[in-house]
Amino acid sequence: MLEAFGLSDPGCVRTNNEDYFICDPQAGVFILADGMGGANGGEHASRISSEVLYAFLRHLPGAQAIETLERGFVEANAAVRRAARDHPELEGMGTTLVAARKIADGQFQIGSVGDSRAYHHSAMGFEALTRDQTWIAEVGSGLGLSEESLRKHPYRHVLTVAVGSADEIRIPSQELHIQPGDQILLCSDGLHGVVEKNILQEALNSPKSIPEKCHYLVEAAKNAGGPDNITVVLIRAV
Repeated sequence: MLEAFGLSDPGCVRTNNEDYFICDPQAGVFILADGMGGANGGEHASRISSEVLYAFLRHLPGAQAIETLERGFVEANAAVRRAARDHPELEGMGTTLVAARKIADGQFQIGSVGDSRAYHHSAMGFEALTRDQTWIAEVGSGLGLSEESLRKHPYRHVLTVAVGSADEIRIPSQELHIQPGDQILLCSDGLHGVVEKNILQEALNSPKSIPEKCHYLVEAAKNAGGPDNITVVLIRAV
């Protein structure tokens, strides 16, 4: 059994919200996307990719191989690419995409493209399940630059992979075993980019309800300036 809640906020600077999420504890499917692109392209890309992935996984609930989740990402990527070709004003749109899928009691699959993240909170601690597909994570971190330099680098938000960016994409995925009481947090960089990891951990470790934790995290990002859209999906195994 799962308890889950999702929340999205435009933040303190932007007037539109290009994030999109789906939170379906009954189906055990949880998706979060952070779109990008002019002429509202980001909003289209995040919605299209999320809904295509969701429909794909809902129609194949018995297909539990990790390749099924990855194939859903491929279908989402193709759908965004088609939409961009059919609507020239949306050319260049793309999105991050992260998903958690329950395939059995105590067993999840996690997949991601871009820099939206998944975290796992358990009695063993708090850890990131995904690795950002960004210039900083894949190139900059190997150049010997200081942590402070990396945090201020002009390429810090540049993605190396995004859904919709190319016909073929890399889709890191994994399986995760969880225990009752464990929590999985999906979030856009509007949260993890401005709120320190220890604050995320403290929030999940608190006695607050799942909705209260989501509201707390969004407010923490806004109190830190809220420069980007903020979206969280929090899942707890009961």
